[in-house]
Amino acid sequence: MDTYFDEDVAAQWMRVRNRMQAEFGEAAYRSWLKPLILNSFNNGKVVIGAPTDFMREWVEAQYAQRLTDLWSEENRDIRGIDIVTAPTTGMSRPGMPREVAVPTRHVAPDLNGFTIENLGAPLDKRCTFDTFVTGKPNELAFAASRRVAESSEVTFNPLFLYGGVGLGKTHLMHAIAWQIARQNPDRKILYLSAEKFMYQFIRALRYKDTVAFKEQFRSVDVLMIDDFQFISGKESTQEEFFHTFNALVDQNRQIVISADKSPNDLEGIEERMRSRLGWGLVADLHPTTYELRLGILQSKAETMGVDMPPKVLEFLAHKITSNVRELEGALNRIVAYSSLVGRPITLENAQEVLHDLLRANDRRVTIEEIQKRVAEHFNIKLAEMSSARRSRAVARPRQVAMYLAKQLTARSLPEIGRKFGGRDHTTVMHAVRKVDELRGLDAAFAEDVELLKRMLEG
Repeated sequence: MDTYFDEDVAAQWMRVRNRMQAEFGEAAYRSWLKPLILNSFNNGKVVIGAPTDFMREWVEAQYAQRLTDLWSEENRDIRGIDIVTAPTTGMSRPGMPREVAVPTRHVAPDLNGFTIENLGAPLDKRCTFDTFVTGKPNELAFAASRRVAESSEVTFNPLFLYGGVGLGKTHLMHAIAWQIARQNPDRKILYLSAEKFMYQFIRALRYKDTVAFKEQFRSVDVLMIDDFQFISGKESTQEEFFHTFNALVDQNRQIVISADKSPNDLEGIEERMRSRLGWGLVADLHPTTYELRLGILQSKAETMGVDMPPKVLEFLAHKITSNVRELEGALNRIVAYSSLVGRPITLENAQEVLHDLLRANDRRVTIEEIQKRVAEHFNIKLAEMSSARRSRAVARPRQVAMYLAKQLTARSLPEIGRKFGGRDHTTVMHAVRKVDELRGLDAAFAEDVELLKRMLEG
């Protein structure tokens, strides 16, 4: 018998997924939560389908309780959530075709049968050294990447690239891989995210095939790990990477790593691993300058074959300062709008098309700025924001800062927690709930929070 669901249940599922994405971050969402499907809903019991046994077990261990809590907030009739493997039935709206998930049999992987390409992530052909626009903020990282890619010997080991979102780390990683492959097609290059490394390691542990795992990762000539910060706090994964790192260095194999912070500032990383990461060359990519942003826009417009008025490019370079990805996205929107609607590219039209993006860039509050302002307001030391002290005089301002970070930034709950001394996302959630509760009970406290919010937004 088919199980149907109304639009309320479907909408609840979408809201739960969106909240999970915000709490756990984009990487975890893509890997573990996005593949889940709503299978059935009967008598308060929700059944969610996962495509493999491994994913089902991982979701049950890591996310099931939070899924239950969030859905209970959406619907008080929810009595529980079951996660099953590859369901054969799906759910559909009345009168609509039923969504069917094809059952699959999960077979223990033969890691010896994998090629290096199977383990790695695909490379973007557009991300080469020729398409990377350089300026003072990124010239050291660019020069170091080029040296590593073009040198016949291992020069800096590891090369550690770090910087904020959208500043070009991944572009340089791809460019290094393409350049090495062009110069010496026989060299084995493995490029993947730290998350994928962890996933492969966990899978090898599960199927008791760690020997094959070690052989695969330690037989490459160049190992490239993107978003290294993802394994912060993952002790067993760090342990395995530590030994892989040492084995490759001992064999004089090249290692390239990227992260959002320098090795010394990475939280949840063992001291011995932090020391190894700083062995070679650490190169940072600073936030872009106006000149660099303008150069990137000019290069992008030229590549697209679009004649962009200089005033529009200058306007974008001035107004969108967050990161290169957002800058290029703005240019793409303007070009698409002009092409689809048939209106010319002018400064006025650009402002109209990008009104939401421009408003968001008018004022971007950072977590560091929030912590500093809140610490000053409550007369505590800035270091207390990350300390382990739990006295109310310290804990309450810290909770206010977490609350404002959730309200005024786009950071996920785990990211916010890491900024406050490596705290768990549940600590941030508790802080948000507590501040909301106190605002309703204490008018003076509510006034303090509102004043801080206005000061930060102004």
